[in-house]
Amino acid sequence: MNVTVNNALRRLFAMLGMLALLALPALSNAQAPEPFRDEELDQMLAPIALYPDALLSQILMASTYPADVKDAAAWSKANPKVSGDEAVKRVAGQPWEPSVQSLVAFPQVLAMMAARPSDVQRLGDAFLADPARLMDRVQVLRAKANAAGNLKSTEQQLVELQSDAGKQVIVIVPAQPQVVYVPVYQPTVMYGPWPYASYPPYYWPPPPAYYPGGVFVAGVVWGVAISGVSNSLWGGFNWGRNDVNINVNRYNNINVNRPITVNNNRFEHNAQRRRDVPYRDARSREQFGRKTDSTIDRDAFRGRDGKDADRARAAEALKARGADPAEGRRQLKGADAGSGSARELRSDRTPDRSVDRTPDRSPDRTPVRNTQVARAEPVSQGALAGARDGGAARANAERGRASAAAMQGGHGGGARAAGAGRHR
Repeated sequence: MNVTVNNALRRLFAMLGMLALLALPALSNAQAPEPFRDEELDQMLAPIALYPDALLSQILMASTYPADVKDAAAWSKANPKVSGDEAVKRVAGQPWEPSVQSLVAFPQVLAMMAARPSDVQRLGDAFLADPARLMDRVQVLRAKANAAGNLKSTEQQLVELQSDAGKQVIVIVPAQPQVVYVPVYQPTVMYGPWPYASYPPYYWPPPPAYYPGGVFVAGVVWGVAISGVSNSLWGGFNWGRNDVNINVNRYNNINVNRPITVNNNRFEHNAQRRRDVPYRDARSREQFGRKTDSTIDRDAFRGRDGKDADRARAAEALKARGADPAEGRRQLKGADAGSGSARELRSDRTPDRSVDRTPDRSPDRTPVRNTQVARAEPVSQGALAGARDGGAARANAERGRASAAAMQGGHGGGARAAGAGRHR
């Protein structure tokens, strides 16, 4: 009786699992966030669009790793007197992404980012979703500030109008290569009248220690100069091609433990350093997302759509709760196969626990980042697991034939006694 109930429960779990998998795509699509609107991008870029190009590019890269930014900000707060290249060298042993490590050269930047973690995460999500569009909005904001008469060269930084691949762009660089000033400004002043009443621009309040006095002059306050910055600024924009590039020589001079080659001169997001921070949109999840347990997401490498990945993730979640849809389907199929007498024979025995049902493992194929040397991949154990399952299945078949022969030979009582012994 207990065996019959167990079989019924297995069938129920299997059907519930399949129903959950079928319903998941519709639920996922209903909750999918809309792409960021231009006014939203302008809102989040407003406090940093007028930063020097190199610093801005590294902030965008670092914002895709919010957990690392939080840790780096804590380190910087605990070491307030260290900045520039010296600070970056001190964190060389930290596991943070190089773009995050680079920001310890500018402690006031990390302090402002740490004060607004949700804004930083949104910025990173927008950058991952469409970096070219984000860069276009930077140029729109710079053009607004220029038209308002508030974007000019100063003793802190130079503003230049350049042509890049046929595009007219505004480029901002430090006035002195090894000295960087991080401006803080009122966006509503710098950009002129703000056109989006429902999306007021973000403002990153300056940490007082780095902006003594905090007096705004023409909408801008210049903080303490960060000197000794020879190699910490290795990022930049290729405005004509709409991507973030890397000065390989400067990068390798400061990241001596994680050098890159000349060909790896463009930013590529490293999903392994995303840690437990979820991705906002389906495209980013499909491109960068990973399983949270032992089975690694292969979908991006096999051309599957987002629905397949969602179904796989749902199956893994059900398995973690003790309900394995795949196992339930196998047992349901086995229960319905064969004659009625065969089903009765199986109902007198408990499942053979000698069968190894360990799920197949597959290699971790997380995309290789441009700021790290690729690591060796673990060896797959899937084939070995399959071999163990096959051997156990053959052993089960032999035991089944022996039991059937014993029953036909008139030893049914002995067979029943053996079955009872297994139940104990």
